[in-house]
Amino acid sequence: MIRSFNVRLLLPLLVVAALLIAWRSVARRNDDALVVYCAHDLMFAQEILDDFERATGIQVAVVGDTEATKSLGLVQRIIREKRYPQCDVFWNNQLLGTMQLAEEGLLEPYMGPGFRRIPEQYKDRSGLWTGFAGRLRVWIVNRELMEPTEEAIAAVEQADNLAAMCIAQPIYGTTLSHCSILWERWGAEHFQEWYRSFQQRGGRIVPGNATVKNLVAEGVCQLGWTDTDDYFVGRDAGAPVELLPIRVDGKTICIPNSVAIVRGTQRKDAAQKLIDYLLSAEVELKLAQSEARQIPLGHVDEAQIPEEVRPLVEWAREGHDLRTYAAARMACLEWLLDQP
Repeated sequence: MIRSFNVRLLLPLLVVAALLIAWRSVARRNDDALVVYCAHDLMFAQEILDDFERATGIQVAVVGDTEATKSLGLVQRIIREKRYPQCDVFWNNQLLGTMQLAEEGLLEPYMGPGFRRIPEQYKDRSGLWTGFAGRLRVWIVNRELMEPTEEAIAAVEQADNLAAMCIAQPIYGTTLSHCSILWERWGAEHFQEWYRSFQQRGGRIVPGNATVKNLVAEGVCQLGWTDTDDYFVGRDAGAPVELLPIRVDGKTICIPNSVAIVRGTQRKDAAQKLIDYLLSAEVELKLAQSEARQIPLGHVDEAQIPEEVRPLVEWAREGHDLRTYAAARMACLEWLLDQP
């Protein structure tokens, strides 16, 4: 399992691998293409970007991320390239990493029509980034192994043996965002005690949220933390899984995609057109209607939201304001990188 390695030693290797893959992708692009670094799953993002190409005639060169590094690799790449930017638009599958880029002065403000339709909670006040199409952090439960109730989940969490529970490696992606909220709301000392106890009691730490879904769907684990898009992949495949929203201090965790223009782009007009497109009601509905069932954050025609997504919209409205957790993310990540 990954926890048997020092993640501080593992991280540079994973980032280097992601950068090499990304470099090869950009090297093959047309020089006039709009370069998009995309941490969102390409099985869902590519169709959206292809539609944009057809609608506008603007060629897009996409650089994807890996399940292992989940957005952290692309954030680090943009930081490394700050003197000679290669990326025009960053489509991140979460928010806190994008906020780090904003704090480091690597993003350009833009407040187009899409910016105006997104609620305040999901955008930077100065227009450096905007969120859209969220996912919820949820418990995924195998209903054949346990009752999908809050009481049953609490009993497993308190057990002496936690081999029945799994989470994704917390130094990446939405699990890092999740842990950053726990770090801030519980306090650093409490979080550190919980994390050590989770490992000592045999809790499983696995490469990503998709692996969590697989282990629960296959009955290897009874429950775990994941995102709604991974849950729906399991449910659609016929797995005996249910979901419950994860709440911290009574609030849910809704993690939006985010999009931003990278400072130094030479394709600003094309970049702005893509951002307007991604932040449109049309795209939010496409993502809600896709297999990912992403949650529209701006106003859309509610009649077009799939039935199974409607309760997620209500839960998302109860979510934490992630804009307040940037400092906690950095502190939590630094501590986690020193753990075995």
